Order: sequence, then structure tokens, then C-alpha cells
Amino acid sequence: MHTYTRRALLGVSAVAAGSGVLAACSGSDSPSASGPHMGAGHGGTDFVPKGPKGYVNPSGPEVAAAERRRGSGPVRRFKLTATETSLDLGGRTVRSWAYGDSLPGKEVRITAGDVLDLNLANHLSVTTTLHSHGVRMRCDMDGVPSLTQNSIGPGADFTYRFTVTHPGTYWLHSHSGMQLDRGLYAPLIVEDPKEPMSYDKEWVVVLDDWLDGVGGSTPDDVLAQLRHGKGSAMDMDMGMGMDMTKDKDTEHSGAGHAKPAGPSRVLHGSHSSLLNSEGGSVAYPYYLVNGRLPQAPSVFRARPGDRIRLRIINAGGDTAFRVALGGHEMTVTHTDGYPVQHKKTDALLLGMAERYDVLITAKDGVFPLVALAEGKEARALAVLRTDKGKTLPKASVRPKELDGRLVPARRLEPDDAVALSEREPDREIRIRMTGGMKNFDWGFDHQPYSLEHRHPIRQGERVRLTLVNATDMWHPMHLHGHTFAMTGLDASRARKDTAYVLPHRKLVVDFDADNPGLWMLHCHNQYHSESGMMTVLGYRT
Repeated sequence: MHTYTRRALLGVSAVAAGSGVLAACSGSDSPSASGPHMGAGHGGTDFVPKGPKGYVNPSGPEVAAAERRRGSGPVRRFKLTATETSLDLGGRTVRSWAYGDSLPGKEVRITAGDVLDLNLANHLSVTTTLHSHGVRMRCDMDGVPSLTQNSIGPGADFTYRFTVTHPGTYWLHSHSGMQLDRGLYAPLIVEDPKEPMSYDKEWVVVLDDWLDGVGGSTPDDVLAQLRHGKGSAMDMDMGMGMDMTKDKDTEHSGAGHAKPAGPSRVLHGSHSSLLNSEGGSVAYPYYLVNGRLPQAPSVFRARPGDRIRLRIINAGGDTAFRVALGGHEMTVTHTDGYPVQHKKTDALLLGMAERYDVLITAKDGVFPLVALAEGKEARALAVLRTDKGKTLPKASVRPKELDGRLVPARRLEPDDAVALSEREPDREIRIRMTGGMKNFDWGFDHQPYSLEHRHPIRQGERVRLTLVNATDMWHPMHLHGHTFAMTGLDASRARKDTAYVLPHRKLVVDFDADNPGLWMLHCHNQYHSESGMMTVLGYRT
């Protein structure tokens, strides 16, 4: 057994620019990390979003000061290209949008303390942006169009540049319209230079639900189906990816169609006892692990006895996944990038955008890693192989571990190093999740997203946020720019940035207001957020 050297893993950062990522490098001649470096044709520090006065601007002096406090380490440069391409899902080829020509996009891997310099070139025919999910960064690098930056136009590029201080499992994805439910996502792994865990191999596992390019479906058309022809998020000026200038290049396929194209993908009659509601809104034709169908799964090779760290990311648009590795017990070590006191489990339940790190000790043989699409009677599959002879598991395999112990996030204790200090809140914010499937009118407090509506907070406050789910659906809630501690009577204060709220229940979290700017709070069900379940927390000047 030895301490695993993660930067050597697979040489994942050293790939050609033509495949979507430029190899990382460092240099002292790079622009200062205390200010954004923009591609041609984009506003930088002069960007001011529409909205009320008296709030910190995304590139304001408070934001620059917070970034300086993070320090400046080696600069690691990468390049992503958002483009239309053909993707092989394992015997089934679809046309979609992706970063380069792979699904997921090529992994971006850096070390805590590095400056990430990530150039996004837009080769699409529509505008786009990029969000580094879970990373506590400077606000003007957060990638929310019309709130923290102007959208990146077709043929243009934008360089996201910020110091990354905390190690963990994160991911990159488009924050424009329904683009996340295509192939515009990639893992972002931030290594710990003082990694306390010892392991032999690392397996990055990205889960997804897929419909784009299948039978003529697009996510935009499916959103229009769900809205029963009552318009689209774009028509209502409230899309998560909407550039409020409504430029002519903004994504619009399916938006406002009198009759949406493609077969109906509306999910009927699903139910999950774990989620106490329907599994979701969308009946996807495919479910994937690392971009592969269950009939042609990706295979991770190891040796019997290897200690393997799995970094599991749910990149789905509308699906919770129950995950288990046949024949193995998992030890949970992290959730959403933050360490927890180690806890053994047979299975995990991941809402959209959640991440879990687990350790396993590989047995001898061939073992299915199954991601059950919770409440949807379908699954995704990958394979752990430690021998040479046995055939692969069938696509329909269901390991008994899926029905074994399952540890929810609220039962995880934070590691002492990241536990939020005991402190009474200075401010309490209470928000109700409202809406329903009938009208697909999701929102907060019966209001759809408005760029001009902000919940005020102030630098230095301890904020208690209570999210009351007044709907019959479950919702995975994500707060940008911060991590929170799960509090309340039945929670153990694990640190997270995304957590699901069951129907007619509430989620109570505490966070420290230590990252000034304008920050999104939204449901990470892509179809719910694009229908209005988003709002903004804004720091007062």
C-alpha cells in the first residue's frame, strides 16, 4: 500500500487542445489572479448586471479583495471548446453539444492553491457560459449570464481565471439555458497537496441521463412538452442561462414551438419511496456512466486488493441515482468535495449535481457498478474488473447492495478540519419552494426567477437559510459560491453545496457570508430551474 500520486493518474491533463483541453502549465508571466482575463469581445471588470442599487457588483472591489486573500499559486492553463459533435455512447451515435469530442468532457485536474486559467471557446451557433460547480471562487468567474458576466457569443471566447483554495470533487458545466442536459460538462478534480488518505487507484465516475439527439429529441423541446405548450423559460425571461439582452443567437430550439418536435419524453406514473415522490419529470431513453450505455459499459481495471477512491458525480438533468458496487462495501469519505468522518455503506443516493467520494478494497473478479435511475425503472452501468477471464455483467444486473444500507448526507458528520464553528445566525432567510407538475410553474414563494429580485446579506454574517418544500416533488438545491452546513434537528452539519429536499419537508442550512458578490440559489433539476425555481442572494455594499 502506498500513497497514491494523483497528478500522475492517466495523464488526464496532458491531452491535445483539439480534443477539448489544453495541457496544464505554469508560468510567472501570466496575468495576475486578482483580476479576470477575458477573451476578445467581452466585458470584464466593467460588467454591471441589471438590478437594484446598493449591492456588490460581480467585479467590485470587495470581490477583488476576497480573491487577493485567497493568494496566488502556480497558473494551470486549460482550453475547452464548446462545439456540436457526434458522440459514441457505446454502439449508439448521437449528435449533440460537448466540450471537444468526448463525453464527459476531458477531466480538468489541478491542485488546491493553483490558479485555474480556463479558456472557453464557443464554436456553437448560440451563446454559452461555464460554471465551476461547487468551487468557492470570485463572483465574476461564476458563469451565470446576465448576473455575473455577459454571455459568450458564437465564435468568441472567455477566460475564467481564479484561485482554487479547497481540494475536492467538483465539475464544470454550461450555465446557459438547457445546455447542461446535452453534453456540456466535465469533471473538475482539485487535489490535496497534503492528501491524508492512502489509496492505489482513482476512479472518476460521472452519471448522466440522456435524450439529446435520440429520435429527434432536444432538452428544449422536452421542456416545452412539460410546459404543455404554455411557452418556455425563454419566453418568460427567466432562464438560468438567459442573457437578458435577448440576443438573436441565444439558444431557442424548442422554445415557443406550438408543437414541440420529437417524441414525448414526459414521465408518467413513476414513484420513489426514497424520494417520497415521483422520480422526476422526464422519461429519458438512456442512462450513462462515463458516457457509455449499459450494453457497452466502461471498464475500470485494477488488481485484487487495490484500494480505490471513487469520485462519483451526478451530472444528470432530472434524475437521482442510487449507486452501489456489487460485492463491495463502500466507505464514504467526502460529500460535495468536503471530508466527512468515514462511514460505511452499501449504497448512496445522489441528487443532481451532488458528489460523493468513497473508498473500496477491490475483490477478485468482475463487478457491476450500477446507478439505478431512482423511480424510473432504468439503470446505468460500469464495470470494475480485477481478472482477465470472466464475461461482463448483463445490462439488467441488480446487485443486492442497492437494497442494503444507505447513508443520507444528513447522517454524515463533518471532518473536524471543515466543521463550521458553533455560532448563532446573524440573519435568517426563509424561502418556500412552490409550483407543480400540472402547470410546470416552479418558483420560490410563488414567484418565478427575476434578475432584479435579491435576498440581501452582508459580509461577515452567519446566515441561516430555511428552504421549505411546499410542493409534491423533491428538489436538489444548490447555492453558488459557498458551502453550507446541514443543520436542523435531524442533521449532523456535514458541509455541502447541493442537497435535496423531500416533498413537504424543509432543509435548514447555515453558511458564512465570506465571498462577496451576487450568487444564485436554484433547484438543480434543469427543467425546474429553467421554469423559474431560481433566485439571487446578494451582498449589500
